[in-house]
Amino acid sequence: MAALRPSMTERHTKMPDQRLHHVWRKSSYSSNTGECVEIADLVSGVGVRDSRDPDGPVLVFGRGAMADLAARIRDGHHES
Repeated sequence: MAALRPSMTERHTKMPDQRLHHVWRKSSYSSNTGECVEIADLVSGVGVRDSRDPDGPVLVFGRGAMADLAARIRDGHHES
């Protein structure tokens, strides 16, 4: 199982060049309460940001880690 942790160099990095060239998406299941994250396919992995703060920090995770997270959520291994 891949660890779902950003590297130290990626943890608090703002990536304005990558923000401008990628489409940020959030789940169609998201409500308008502002408690959502958005994801984008970046060159260095999958970017995750707070939808209420699009200019804030971006966490970057490897594609394998994100695929593992999605599989665990789909299989019901998450807290509600």
